[in-house]
Amino acid sequence: MTTSRTIIRGEGEGERLWFAGGGVHIWKATAEETAGAFLLVEDRMTQGKTTPLHTHPNLDETLIVLEGKILVYAEGTEHRVGPHGVAVALRGDPHAFMVTSESALILFLQTPGNGEAFYRDASEPSTDETDAERPPDFDLLRASAEHHPDIIEILGPPPFEAAREGAAAPGS
Repeated sequence: MTTSRTIIRGEGEGERLWFAGGGVHIWKATAEETAGAFLLVEDRMTQGKTTPLHTHPNLDETLIVLEGKILVYAEGTEHRVGPHGVAVALRGDPHAFMVTSESALILFLQTPGNGEAFYRDASEPSTDETDAERPPDFDLLRASAEHHPDIIEILGPPPFEAAREGAAAPGS
């Protein structure tokens, strides 16, 4: 008997987890399913969701915007990314992003798939569509980051002017 390794998940399919940094993650392909090659997660977020300035020491991160708009901070500059746009942060590159539209839907791809433990430790099961609007739990997020320094290093607060002025939610 042959076991298929092909992964097929449709819209809304995959494990749903509320992420302490804000938003709902729908896991499209886990590290286990890809033999550690990558992980692929759909991220549903609301306006103002902002990440702190951070880096991933041992993985590359690609953000693919499907719906909405985000502002990406990289190399000291803010870049607007809309539907069908992409941002790639190579390992070690400081970056952050903020949702500027009412809502946003992105796919994030991390290679290799060694970052999964950070996200799972900073998440809990989600069964409610309103979980995307839940406020972040920064204590849980920081604790997970401190426990996984090989996956993520938080370098500082969100680097966006709007976040500093309080026009958007604080970093997650």
